Amino acid sequence: MVKTADELALMRISGKLLASVFEMLDTQNLAGLSTMQVNDLVDRFITIDLAARPASKGQYGFKYVLNCSINHVVCHGVPDAGEIIRDGDIINLDITLEKNGFIADSSKTYVVGNVPPATTRLVRVAQEAMWHGIRQVRPGAYIGDIGCVIERHAKKNGYSVVREYCGHGIGREMHEEPQVMNFGKPGSGMKLREGMVFTIEPMINQGTRKVSTEEDGWTVVTNDRKLSAQFEHTVAVSASGVEVLTLRRDETAMIARAT
Repeated sequence: MVKTADELALMRISGKLLASVFEMLDTQNLAGLSTMQVNDLVDRFITIDLAARPASKGQYGFKYVLNCSINHVVCHGVPDAGEIIRDGDIINLDITLEKNGFIADSSKTYVVGNVPPATTRLVRVAQEAMWHGIRQVRPGAYIGDIGCVIERHAKKNGYSVVREYCGHGIGREMHEEPQVMNFGKPGSGMKLREGMVFTIEPMINQGTRKVSTEEDGWTVVTNDRKLSAQFEHTVAVSASGVEVLTLRRDETAMIARAT
């Protein structure tokens, strides 16, 4: 749960490499690609360009390097050569990467082409909710502080928060303690200590928070088929507050407000 200085140094490497995967994806025109093409693109980039391992591949029997969740898919969408990303879609790409024995985990919801203002707003609020949660991280704070501000921001904007899935500790294993819920009460749950590393990953729904898993055993969808958006970073509790290990270069302004 609590990482040593040497372990944190290795996790920074994994996090920086994973950030570069998203920076590569930011340059791609996703419209017209199949979700399997995106999977294969990321697979090649991680294994060949970065000389790292896609940690999701083979984990829990999952065959692919990422989850691709389009529109009303909340999480765990499975790459498919027949599923084409179209103008007007939103798609969450959730990717893990292992280097030197340590795993980083991050996700981003991409807005593809021209989308209605209501869709853009959902994506923006989901990203804001993640950053509100990140800004709570410091020694002496509590896990419940993170979930409280995430849910408050979502509800203030008329959205709901998925409760069945949450952030988690991470390091040598993809899922470690603690669980980081996207709802909670201030001052509740585990007290944060310097060196703890975990993910913060709110899933924000346009309609009901209720979700179901499809017959493939992976794909989670909103029950009302309204849109869902998610963002995720791997963070470490630092002496002065928080360090975002998967921070991308375009997010420097966000982290400046978080520390």
